[in-house]
Amino acid sequence: MPRPRLHDYGQLRQALLDAGGRILAGQGPHALTLRRVASEVGTSTTAVYTLFGDKAGLVLAMFLEGAARLARVFAAVPRTDDPVADLFELGLAYRANARANPHLYELLFGQPIPEFTPDEAAVRQTRGTFDDLVRAISRCIDAGRFVPTDPYEVAVHLNALVHGLASLELRGRLGAEQEADRRWHAALQAAVRGYQPQQPPQGQPRAPGRV
Repeated sequence: MPRPRLHDYGQLRQALLDAGGRILAGQGPHALTLRRVASEVGTSTTAVYTLFGDKAGLVLAMFLEGAARLARVFAAVPRTDDPVADLFELGLAYRANARANPHLYELLFGQPIPEFTPDEAAVRQTRGTFDDLVRAISRCIDAGRFVPTDPYEVAVHLNALVHGLASLELRGRLGAEQEADRRWHAALQAAVRGYQPQQPPQGQPRAPGRV
């Protein structure tokens, strides 16, 4: 195959990252080689080396691409006047990204390649979406929609919830799509209700100072 033209490298890079993710997710880390990835895309190993340096560089790029795609999905969630609804939409955005990128999901949140551990610089690049979640929760607290609490701790809880749901769904453990939809919505609604101020029983006056 002739050497790709310069303006083709962006598209080629994306194709190689997706191919690497599919091989890793479908066949495991032993199958992930530069030669195999190049063959999947129909390019040369030289092009892979040019773009990523070596296998470690490819895996790191796959990791960062998974984080970047999640960040783009989060950034596309509109910010409205209802912070609780916005938080709920972030949960659904997390699900949408996992479904769209199952081949990169496990590398981002698990350790399918035992020898790969992202360095601190790479980890910092993945923290933006968690910070988005913390800020969304802070809005709920500031608006009086959640009880006063540590938004970071709430983010840890909700992040664990959506990660568990997404991991189960990708493994087919949440049922068919309609059933999985119902379970996602039920879980997110229950989680959100757990942080909202409790309402007094109907007809009972609010306690003094209650939000």
